[in-house]
Amino acid sequence: MASYGTSDFRKGLKVLLDNEPYLIIDLDFMKPGKGQAVYRIKVKNLINGRVLDKSYRSGDSVEGADIEERTMQFLYKDAAHFHFMDGESFEQVELTSDQVGDAAKWLIDEMMCEVVCWNGTPITCDPPNHVVLKVTYTEPGAKGNSTGNVQKPATVSTGAELMVPTFINQDDMVRIDTRTGEYVERVSKS
Repeated sequence: MASYGTSDFRKGLKVLLDNEPYLIIDLDFMKPGKGQAVYRIKVKNLINGRVLDKSYRSGDSVEGADIEERTMQFLYKDAAHFHFMDGESFEQVELTSDQVGDAAKWLIDEMMCEVVCWNGTPITCDPPNHVVLKVTYTEPGAKGNSTGNVQKPATVSTGAELMVPTFINQDDMVRIDTRTGEYVERVSKS
């Protein structure tokens, strides 16, 4: 398995800490007046989502996590699991609601997702960065209230709620950034 020195640290690097896979989500380099440089990293546990802060001295190393990302199609959700299928081998895998987490708000049938596997076992999934969903409910916008950054709540076809500009109406199609859960733009219905 690969080993990474502190000079290899970067956002998005997957490492093994305490025998569990983590993703580096933030990195800070500090060089004090005396002594060795210190790398402070913020890591997210890929199994349970817990975020930790760790510090490493210049020259330290950590083991790389044996992570595999597989593009799979989301099939359906039943009472207990989300079901995905590999388009080439037709292998199907299941993830629990805890493993899918907030991504469940953006999943629609037949959507292609990245299923993250650790030691051959699926542990989580990442939907595409942007999805287009239909607004199923929102209050009508007030006339003349279109200036500035005025927003109102809306519910989309997956049941997720988000803030949208006042000019968005029910049945409009909107593009959403799944990483932040924020409105990006209105999409034409063509």
